Amino acid sequence: MFRSIKSLVDDFTNLLFLTPCIGCGNSLSINEKILCTSCRIKLPETGQHRTPYDQNLLNKFAGKVPIKFVASYVYFSKGSTIQKLIHAIKYKGQKEAAKEIASWYGYQLKAESQLVNDIDVIIGVPLHKSRLAQRGYNQADYIAEGLSESLDIPMRTGVLVRNYFKTSQTRKNRIERWENVKTVFKVAAPEEVKDKNVALVDDVLTTGATLEACAVELLKAGCQSVSVLTIAAAK
Repeated sequence: MFRSIKSLVDDFTNLLFLTPCIGCGNSLSINEKILCTSCRIKLPETGQHRTPYDQNLLNKFAGKVPIKFVASYVYFSKGSTIQKLIHAIKYKGQKEAAKEIASWYGYQLKAESQLVNDIDVIIGVPLHKSRLAQRGYNQADYIAEGLSESLDIPMRTGVLVRNYFKTSQTRKNRIERWENVKTVFKVAAPEEVKDKNVALVDDVLTTGATLEACAVELLKAGCQSVSVLTIAAAK
């Protein structure tokens, strides 16, 4: 009953205040969320999760940290709908967009892949408390929540924490990114991950330095394995 009322209220609100598509700016129809059908169809999906599993992204971590698998929903490129979407999620308060697009990916993973079958818990890459206070939310947690609900796998927050505030990773090369994050993460609740298969979640995979630093700490805390899921990945 509550869901029906909420759905009616949402539909009525959309009629009164037309919501623009993040990709093209055209008004969304009642049944569309975040992106219009045209923009969603054009998303550059990677298909990396399908059989046979594409190990291209896994090579970013080769020889650095043992990652079980890496998969991203779409490819990231400058000026694209995906860049607009990620920007809206991180800097324009579109946290529900993070959850929605993650649920799209989660349902796809569940229907088309066995990669996630052994995952025990989903954890988002944490923000430092000062950045969290500034932004008001951690987009990675909303991505984790969308994946958790669509995959029916529990997510945990507060397990992995960021001890120090470091400068932005934007415009840094891989070595600079690693130096910037290699000591900033800590597992605050090792009992939540010990002997478990963890899926580490973030918005975009570029060099992999941040995810690598998180994975190192999770494995030190006794994880059985760490895998990586992101919304987007740079080619």
